[in-house]
Amino acid sequence: MSLIAPTAVVAEDEAALRGELVEQLGKLWPELSIVGEAADGLEALRLLDQHRPDLLFLDIEMPGATGLDVARQVNGRAHVVFVTAYDHYAIAAFDEGAVDYLLKPLAGARLFTAITRLKARLGQAPAPLGGVLDQLGQRPAAAPSAARAPLRWINASVGQTLRLITVDEVLFFQSDNKYTRLALKDGEALIRKPLKELIDELDPQQFWQIHRSTLVNVNAIASVSRDFRGRMQLKLKHGSEMLLVAESCTHLFRQM
Repeated sequence: MSLIAPTAVVAEDEAALRGELVEQLGKLWPELSIVGEAADGLEALRLLDQHRPDLLFLDIEMPGATGLDVARQVNGRAHVVFVTAYDHYAIAAFDEGAVDYLLKPLAGARLFTAITRLKARLGQAPAPLGGVLDQLGQRPAAAPSAARAPLRWINASVGQTLRLITVDEVLFFQSDNKYTRLALKDGEALIRKPLKELIDELDPQQFWQIHRSTLVNVNAIASVSRDFRGRMQLKLKHGSEMLLVAESCTHLFRQM
């Protein structure tokens, strides 16, 4: 294992996040050579066999083979940094500090900490992953529709730019022909994912469907009123747009 020019593979199925991680690694650790990027678990395993990297940045949830499947194969062959959105169990699993983690969305300060630890470990054998994998594999059981954590970030188009947006920034989602419009404090963005898919992926406690074409962030609601026709409508904390509430959804606001 070379201490002069360490090598790494980045395995993350979200292209924007993968690109962001590679970019940040280039800035914070310019000596590190990224020898491969994988969008799924099977590609990650292929790159591991091909390049035998010193380090592996590994998304826990990936298609093809999960990050946990990949980690079982890589155990002892490379230093692993898990990339995860599951902060409710990840921190406990990595408390021992032998294996590091990054939470999504990525934070530069957390990545810098991980890099500092990795540099100190490069002269040592990779930590065994058995204990961490056991903890990660013991997540509380959930219903199939809740098997994954709620969506926390979205890759959306703002003009010609692809922007990474946390769901907390979204005031509401609204169907717009082939797209779904995201209303933000500072403008709007578009995604191709239909509203019916977002309903299944977002936290139902935070985003309520108030119309067949609209999902609203509960935290963005300023007030509830009725127009001259008696229809319920919402005023948001930001912007002047009023959102119409379908009659079938008015029960959501009985206690407000």
